Amino acid sequence: MASSDGNSNDLSGIHLWLILMKAYRALAQLDTRSIASSGLGRSDFAALEILLHKGALPVNTIGRQVMLTSGSITTAVDRLEKKQFVRRRACPKDRRVTYVELTPAGRTLIQQVFKAHASKLEAVFEPLSTAERSTLATLLKKLGKHGESMLSPRT
Repeated sequence: MASSDGNSNDLSGIHLWLILMKAYRALAQLDTRSIASSGLGRSDFAALEILLHKGALPVNTIGRQVMLTSGSITTAVDRLEKKQFVRRRACPKDRRVTYVELTPAGRTLIQQVFKAHASKLEAVFEPLSTAERSTLATLLKKLGKHGESMLSPRT
């Protein structure tokens, strides 16, 4: 049985959680610094990034994808629109739906920022071999799916 005294042989759930959280905090701080160096806030970066990779989307879809409330995504889009990085356009088939799309200035900005950010994240994972990256991805997906299944109501 694994001990809980914090030694390197401790494979208890709590010890693994602490290791994961420590790694997450360090990586999240690096991620935040990388984004901040662009002059964009986290929610603005996330909204621009999803528009870069997915194209024009309804405001509420962007909010769900970047995990922002409807009020927060509206504020973020307002801010980005004021800076002329995005524009809103009404859906021709449903007037209740408003799409958001990148402007040329917004596309140029997020392409540059995303490229620099991706490079910094690549450097974070540089110590891992291709096989280790694959193993890490597999294990994190397995852990995430199991955690999600534990959140689901039992029938």
